[in-house]
Amino acid sequence: MNDDQLLRYSRQIMLPDIDVAGQQKLQDASVLVMGLGGLGSAAAYYLAAGGVGHLVLNDFDEVDWSNLQRQIVHDESRIGINKAESARQTLQALNSDIRITTVTEKQDKQELLELVQQCNVIVDGSDNFATRYLLNEISLLAATPLVSGAAIRMEGQVSVFNATASSPCYRCLYGHSREQEDMSCSNNGVLAPLVGIIGAMQAAETIKLIAGFGETLDGRLLILDARTMAIKTLALSADPACDCRRQR
Repeated sequence: MNDDQLLRYSRQIMLPDIDVAGQQKLQDASVLVMGLGGLGSAAAYYLAAGGVGHLVLNDFDEVDWSNLQRQIVHDESRIGINKAESARQTLQALNSDIRITTVTEKQDKQELLELVQQCNVIVDGSDNFATRYLLNEISLLAATPLVSGAAIRMEGQVSVFNATASSPCYRCLYGHSREQEDMSCSNNGVLAPLVGIIGAMQAAETIKLIAGFGETLDGRLLILDARTMAIKTLALSADPACDCRRQR
């Protein structure tokens, strides 16, 4: 790292858990952010600010007016343009040191797997179960940790799925029961700061995974009720009957 970078990240480098060695790990890392909506906006902002050297931003949707209530990586001037490209412009202006790759078209399973194999962590900021299940499958195939987040109405949740033989995966938590449920924000609403809180937690878990410190949410599900600001953490375990067992 050069002198400007040491100054930029000095408050983070001061932390004994990170230090220069941990900051260098962040600089050398690649992270896939899947979805640049509310969760992905906050997660990507803090990963860029925190010095993750390469961000892969994946979203094929376009910015519209209803997004601006919570998707803080976009602004009014970006209405109608691709969300990954909009996020790239914002994050590159925030930190010109990092490299940003955008993926603006929907990928098939093989293409997504090849992309994930080049990354250290997947951050799931998607808003539908089909994408979440696909990312879970890709995470296991690539043995790449998945940092999962979700937020709807006034409740959010975060977990880490480490893609190891002993760790639970997303299907261990939800199985097939929710594949057909319509749990989108467009149909249920969401409190604007909630996605920011959950997305920031995802960024923190990602930094911990890369720099190698602390205790992640692997094997635990953190649930936040924004109405009361109550947080509870549930223990998760791998389901021996889960379909994912065949992929490990």
